[in-house]
Amino acid sequence: MEIVLMISSFLISPLNEQGLRLKMEQAPQSIFFFRYAIVTGANKGIGIEIVRQLASNGVKVVLTSRDEKRGLHALETLKDLSHLVLFHHLDVAHPASVDSLANFIKSEFGKLHISINNAGIGGLVIKDNDLVPQVLFKSRRVLNEWAKGILGDAENLTGERVDEVLNEFLKDIKEGCLERKGWPKVLGAYIISKAAMNAYTRIVAKKYPTICINSVSPGYVKTDITANIRLLTAEEGAATAVKLALLSNASSGLFYFQSDVSSF
Repeated sequence: MEIVLMISSFLISPLNEQGLRLKMEQAPQSIFFFRYAIVTGANKGIGIEIVRQLASNGVKVVLTSRDEKRGLHALETLKDLSHLVLFHHLDVAHPASVDSLANFIKSEFGKLHISINNAGIGGLVIKDNDLVPQVLFKSRRVLNEWAKGILGDAENLTGERVDEVLNEFLKDIKEGCLERKGWPKVLGAYIISKAAMNAYTRIVAKKYPTICINSVSPGYVKTDITANIRLLTAEEGAATAVKLALLSNASSGLFYFQSDVSSF
């Protein structure tokens, strides 16, 4: 079974479904000598550590990055694993870039076993590091009961329903009524996008039952988005995703907080 993990500690733009289908197409078994993986947003932090750990477990990994220069520099830091790691440019926000990677995977390997979608855009710079714990630890929940009802209704969840929640949130931002409507007051876009991504995980998992698709939060990791405040190391955060990616009989459509199944 192929594995797709969406790392939910960041604002994430999931790979489009066309790219997903292309990457997961079957090919003659005789061409396989490795398990093949891609990791998006892999030029630093958790992303590059996921690449390192997958390759250390014998997986052939395509390290991807929106910034080609940074991606190639990251590749240079993995010289000891150069026989198992290669670079390909990827901007998950542009369908043409996703298609280019999908075509590369199809032509070079014929099949992809693991896709870890770590790429994201934080959208916020906190200059006072003392504020980071307050922002991260106190701003984690969607309190809008209407939105919680939709995103938590797994049986009736659709992409259109997720879009409905996002559009309502954007409307309430414009009208200045986030607090009155029960939306998060701090890092609202960050939190709602995470909730939407977790909901989308359920939708895609149901649509592709032969592919194991989960979302995972690695915990509070020392990266740029946490102003590099030491909570967990990037190595520790990456280990969560790698462990799940390498499971042979994992369940699908779940949300993991670190290594444990959690409620959405």
